[in-house]
Amino acid sequence: MTAVKEYPKKTWFYRNGLSIVFLSLFIVTLLAQAITGWHTHNDELQEENGLPLSFSTYLTSGHFVSATFENFESEFLQMALYVLLTVQLRQIGSAESKKLDEEEEVDREPVASPQAPWAVKKGGWILKLYRNSLSIAFVILFLFSWAMHFYGSWQDHNAENLLKGKALMNVWEYIGRADFWFETFQNWQSEFLSVAAIVILTIFLRQKGSPESKPVDAPDLETGK
Repeated sequence: MTAVKEYPKKTWFYRNGLSIVFLSLFIVTLLAQAITGWHTHNDELQEENGLPLSFSTYLTSGHFVSATFENFESEFLQMALYVLLTVQLRQIGSAESKKLDEEEEVDREPVASPQAPWAVKKGGWILKLYRNSLSIAFVILFLFSWAMHFYGSWQDHNAENLLKGKALMNVWEYIGRADFWFETFQNWQSEFLSVAAIVILTIFLRQKGSPESKPVDAPDLETGK
């Protein structure tokens, strides 16, 4: 087993830069979405002679909840399927695939050691759960996000019906509506396309220095990084 390396001379930002930058981008763009969505929704309400919402009220509205979790849902579905399908499926030449004819480091059986995570040392059912914890986490996040997307979309639809003097829909009526599933499938298909794109494009294209690319001089049909 590879020993755990120490990096005493590296700064905290250097060691965590990737997660810091992406989380910062997430927070900034989520805030921008909330502000622009608030103005957009209030414009729509005024067109229907409704009262504008305060920003804090908007953050709990169906409009914001639906739009936010609709995007989360598709991302977590993408990652759950990607993690699970790459266990068994291969793509010749892709940097995103395991090698075609040999086991890799991720395939080896876990061995308890001083550096191993606590779940490996514990063994038993905890280890069995931990062996699949990444895919389990993504599936749970997907299901939660889908439920929140549905709830927000349902609430937003009923709020719109209320303004127009139409009857409110219950959960079972709304779940069968084509517009909800249109929202859902338009996000899912875009995620599947993006995964297919990186799997296929890494066969032929390179990015020096990126762990998502093969070495620049690697043959096109060399599979894996």
